Formats: sequence, structure tokens, C-alpha cells
Amino acid sequence: MPSSDGIDTLALVSSRGFVAPVTWRPNWLVLALLAVTFGLVPLVADDYWLNAVLIPFLVLSLAGLGLNLLTGFAGQASLGAGALMSVGAFASYNFLLRAPLLPLPVSLALGGATAAGLGLVFGLPSLRIKGFYLLASTLGAQFFVEWAFTKYEWFSNHASSGSISAPRLALFGCDLSSPLGRYLLTATIVALLTWVAANLVRSQTGRTWTAIRDMDTAAAVIGIPVVGAKLSAFVVSSFILGIAGALWAFTYLGTADAHSFDIDRSFQILFIIIIGGLGSLAGSYIGAAFILVLPIFLDRFALALFGGMIGTGLLENLQKIIFGSLIIFLLAREPRGLAAYLARLSRWLLPRRA
Repeated sequence: MPSSDGIDTLALVSSRGFVAPVTWRPNWLVLALLAVTFGLVPLVADDYWLNAVLIPFLVLSLAGLGLNLLTGFAGQASLGAGALMSVGAFASYNFLLRAPLLPLPVSLALGGATAAGLGLVFGLPSLRIKGFYLLASTLGAQFFVEWAFTKYEWFSNHASSGSISAPRLALFGCDLSSPLGRYLLTATIVALLTWVAANLVRSQTGRTWTAIRDMDTAAAVIGIPVVGAKLSAFVVSSFILGIAGALWAFTYLGTADAHSFDIDRSFQILFIIIIGGLGSLAGSYIGAAFILVLPIFLDRFALALFGGMIGTGLLENLQKIIFGSLIIFLLAREPRGLAAYLARLSRWLLPRRA
């Protein structure tokens, strides 16, 4: 069990494959991050950083958090993150469209609940299959959801483009349509759901997920309800992914269609948790930051070094090479991702007193 002075855990895998949670983030660091998020950033960040960097970072971190609960903590493979995000976005849009008196938080929660219902259906095959076969079934669901939203125009209110537009973002009479308003709305929801997830993984539910991840047969023998645990992991993960999808459409893109949440989006979320760290809440943020910062760094580096002589196509291929190489390295040498390296660095910089 984690000690009381931290809110995040890293899954350290022993030579036998069992997991021992180790706390590495103290409360003061979390408070500092909250102060920066809600105090410093609104004062210093301009519209470009809010729109193009911080909002997508927060939403992708939330999506990675949702998938990490399912794959990193419960051990259930999935390539349907994009589909669940699209369900959350389209459902929230339709709730606001057809029941305009609904408050924005309620519509977002209902969109997440709709995605959770679909996640429950996604999770049914996990009761009989696992591994690659479960991955293939969620991949099939990804393509089905994308086809359904493209085929049936009712979901997009019969728009000719098949896209949905963000509604007026307001809460308690306050207009949140400005870049700062959308950032604060996104940051508040992400912080709240992260707090819920942190408490969830420390609870009996989280320990049950870890048990079925390590060895579901042994967990069933000792009386752990494997069926309920697997389905609950799909439901909670899908709820968070659904809200992340609604935020992606409403606070970041402003307009979205089914192709905004295609298979590439599912792979992107999967790469986030692999690079950041499976079984680590902080890893979801670290992976999202890496995914967003690396392209910016490469663009600035290429511009400074070569003066714009390198084309965008070459830079995109270079990004793919770096991502692929890093994923292969982490899967082979450090499955806990970049979060494990930061944990070691924090223990070296802030050694615990005996």
C-alpha cells in the first residue's frame, strides 16, 4: 500500500513478475503543480500556448489516464480508445442539442456515461478472450463506431459534413468560450478526474484490478470477482475516455467528426501510456507531454540547425522513427516507461529519511 505522503504510484515489477506499488510523488509537489496550473499559467500563457499546447496536453493526458486504468492497472488490452472518445463527444453534443437546458457538466457526464455503457459492451469479450484476441475485438469496435457515426447523419444533426460543432461553453452564467475559459474548464475536469482515479487505484477496486492483471486465474481461485473487476475497469476507463473525447471536440478542436477519433487517435493514446509508463497515473501526463513537445522541439531544432531546408515530410518521418525506437526500447528495457526514470531521479534528488 502507498504511504500517506503521496498520491501516485509506480508499478515496480520484481523478477517474478509481481507488482509492488511504490510512492514517489509527495503532496507538496502536487500542490505546486496545482498552483502552477490554476495560478501561474493563466497569468503568463498567451492564446497560442493555451489553444495549441496546454489544452490538447490536458485532454490527451486525460485520455491516457483512462486507457492506463484499463491496460496499465487492469491488464486489459484495447485499441478502442478513439471510438470511446468519439462516443463521448457525439453523445455530449446530442444531449446539449436535444436538451438545451442541461448544464454543461451534466451533459459531459452523460456523454461519459454513454461511453461507459459502450465500454461495458467492449468488455464482454474480455470474459472469454485476452491478449491479442481482445485487442482485435476492440479494434473491430473502433471501426464499427467510426462507420456508424459516418453512416447515420442523425448523430451529427444531419450536417452535410458529418461534423459536430462545440456548443456555447458557459457555466453558472460565466462565458467559457475564450482560450482562458476553455483552458480552466479543461484543467478543472482533468484535475477532478485525476483525483478520482488516484483514489480509485488505491482502493480495493484498484488492488483487484492489479490482481487480475498479474494472474486472473489465481485471482479467481482466491475469491476475487474477476468478471466484475474486468467489466468495472472497462466502464471506468470508458467514462474517462468519453469525457476526454467531449473535451477534445468542445474545448480544443471546436468542431469534430468521426474521423477526428480514428484508429490513429487510438494508437496515439496507446503510445502515450507506453512511453509515459504503464500502471502509472503520472505516466499518462509524461507520455502526453512527450508526444506534444517532441514535434515542437524537432521543428525548432531543424529550423535553427538547417534554416528550414528540411521539409515537413522528412520531419514527420523523423518523429515516427523516434517514437517507434523509443517504444521498442521501453518495451524491451523499461516497461514502466519514462515515469520509472523520473521516479529514480526523484529518489536520487529527494532521498527518503530512514
